[in-house]
Amino acid sequence: MTKRKASLVVNTDLSNVFNEKPIRKKVNGFPIEKALSTVLRQMKAAGLRDRTIMDYKLHVNHFVKVTEVEVIEELNADHIYEWLSSMEVSNQTKLTRLKCIKAFLGRCFDNGWLEINFWRNIRIKVNNPVKEGATDQDIKTLLTLLDLTRFVELRDAAAILIMYQTGIRVGTLSQLKSKHVNLDEKMLKIDGGIIKNHESIYLPFDEVLARLLEALIQQNEIVRKENNVHNDLLFITKNGGPVATSPTNNNIIKRLSRYGKDFGLKNVTPHALRRGFAKKLLDKGANIALISKALGHSDIAVTTRYLHLDKEEVAENLRDFL
Repeated sequence: MTKRKASLVVNTDLSNVFNEKPIRKKVNGFPIEKALSTVLRQMKAAGLRDRTIMDYKLHVNHFVKVTEVEVIEELNADHIYEWLSSMEVSNQTKLTRLKCIKAFLGRCFDNGWLEINFWRNIRIKVNNPVKEGATDQDIKTLLTLLDLTRFVELRDAAAILIMYQTGIRVGTLSQLKSKHVNLDEKMLKIDGGIIKNHESIYLPFDEVLARLLEALIQQNEIVRKENNVHNDLLFITKNGGPVATSPTNNNIIKRLSRYGKDFGLKNVTPHALRRGFAKKLLDKGANIALISKALGHSDIAVTTRYLHLDKEEVAENLRDFL
């Protein structure tokens, strides 16, 4: 009798075996999705900006997608490192996103959903280059290149000067209304509703800007009437609408970027104008507390980082005290 040899068929395609993610053990607890929903409602009730709320939602959802964690109790430091390593972005961008996740976890901790703040010691090293602010010469050069007989360039000139002379954020600028401008006192009187730290502030400006703003307010009325638009915004488009439709779609930012490229000016961005305002105050002898208040910072530590003094400037300033 002939014996049959047993044959063993082996599937040599092992790609699925090696590519498959390990099966995570299901953990019962408080769903992250529910935690995020609750935190967002708390933030909205506290009056935080829509941009901040959007950032929380965006980054927490991305964190959940990458780590596949479903409940708060399952979270640990390894998940944060896994999430950070998944990004192909600069360390500065990672740092910004990490701050958002830490803030979310901090709220979860405050709500009693987490027992320890394991994320506290997670750091990202970033070399912060010295960022230059706009100078008087930058502003003078740009303004001489603009045609103030054209509505859009008149508006842009007023926007540039108002950011350079008052230090307001471009997001605040896009929400300014005519009622915030007191031409007699040459003062911006801004209520806390459109300020990041929700505190009202008075910011003076000079005679040149006063004349520009007076002309702009008159032209705004003509533009609104021609386009049958009803609003009281200080900065509008040529069609009478708002210059910003979202935090990432701001006509003033786009125009400044274009001027920078067309005229070869690198320090005319909204941030450079704001830094230029702060640096000018510092050079004139204003103390950090005053500058911090003018910038609307809630923490003086933020102001000191914002000024970004280089080594030569520090040495020169120290020499004055010898």
